[in-house]
Amino acid sequence: MTRPGRTRSADQIVLAVEVAVLAVAVAVGALLNHQGVRLHADAAPLYASWQPHLGLGTPAALLVAALFVWRGVRWATDTPWPRLLAVGYLASLLWTLSLALVDGWSAGLTERLTVQAEYLHEVPRVTDVGVMLSGFADRILDFQPDSWSTHAAAHPPGALLIFVWLERIGLGGGTAAGLACVLLGATVSVSVPVTLRALGVEDAARAVWPFLVLLPGAVWVGASADGIFAAVVAAGLALLAVGGRPGAALGGLLLGFALYLSYGFVLVGLLALTVVLLRARDRLNVLLVAATAVAAIVAVFTLAGFWWLDGYHLVARRYYQGWAAERPYGYWVWANLAALLLSAGPVVGPALRRAVAAVSPHAPRPPLATALRQRIVSAGPTVWLPIAATAAVLAADLSGLSKAEVERIWLPFAVWLLVATAHLPHAHRRWWLAAQAATALAVNHLLWTVS
Repeated sequence: MTRPGRTRSADQIVLAVEVAVLAVAVAVGALLNHQGVRLHADAAPLYASWQPHLGLGTPAALLVAALFVWRGVRWATDTPWPRLLAVGYLASLLWTLSLALVDGWSAGLTERLTVQAEYLHEVPRVTDVGVMLSGFADRILDFQPDSWSTHAAAHPPGALLIFVWLERIGLGGGTAAGLACVLLGATVSVSVPVTLRALGVEDAARAVWPFLVLLPGAVWVGASADGIFAAVVAAGLALLAVGGRPGAALGGLLLGFALYLSYGFVLVGLLALTVVLLRARDRLNVLLVAATAVAAIVAVFTLAGFWWLDGYHLVARRYYQGWAAERPYGYWVWANLAALLLSAGPVVGPALRRAVAAVSPHAPRPPLATALRQRIVSAGPTVWLPIAATAAVLAADLSGLSKAEVERIWLPFAVWLLVATAHLPHAHRRWWLAAQAATALAVNHLLWTVS
């Protein structure tokens, strides 16, 4: 049995390593920028610039942080489940919106998605969705008259479609788009706990809940399309966990659509498979129904004229037509992890350490397949979901297609890393919540972030 003092020391060592990695990433980034190396990130490892400021959202952000540091852990324990989800969503919404408004209503929300590189720049050019889909791949490569702007080109057409649909229903423009990112992004604070409860670990769902509310990555949820992406992925996984034919079908449809929000979401398959394996029953049925739904989405986009693999190969070429050709892999391959620490928060390292340690090293040695299943079942969702998210992040990092800006790009995986916070001792959670909130407040008030 591990001694509490030894465990605390291990947490402190991991936290010290996190601080060291972040400090070195900042220092090396500053040095490389000074030497003229093209990092294209003034405040590396974050895609931001140094600009200390206060704003309209500062008092509200401080209030939400103080309330949840003071009472969040107790609310998580004592609040009836339906009310807990409602309170969590509203608090997450207020936290995200207040952080966005630190930069002001216009700069922090309304104008965030209207710059030339963003999706809204392309919405007026989409007069026919069918024509857009059938010709989408032809406009991915840069340096041609009708090429897509940066974000539209870098993603499959589903990402652009979201904003086209918003415009079609009368919610066009920067304000509606920014609010959509905030309103949908905040649902992660509901979807992740619902997933854990459906997988039979309600106590863990409650323990994780305040960490999802005070997510440091909310700095980028409000307002960037990656907040919507994280919401779609989390909702799809939650529906898989809830199960039954309707849940599996709807979850599969959402996860299939996620493939057309980001090429990197092929890695969400690791999380989806983990959720299905962790279900107590009907695993095969849920898997087949969900896979059929995913295939249906793929078929719709393919019949409309967009073949996912063509888009992927073209976007890899487009990626190196721009800043990625100049951003040094040797820096970003490890500095990306420092950026992730600021998005997921400093709790992520100690929490992951505890989650991995929760897998007993003294397990019996039956045949491999039986042993693997026993480990999955005995360790549970609070171990295997963060491990699956970690594997996805490492694969994305090593691919070379994620150099910088991962503080927002990896949000759909970061929220699942925080599931490991269920392993933190109850007495320590308030302090870790304070560290999470302080991270978000420091980033948002010291830096001018870019979506």
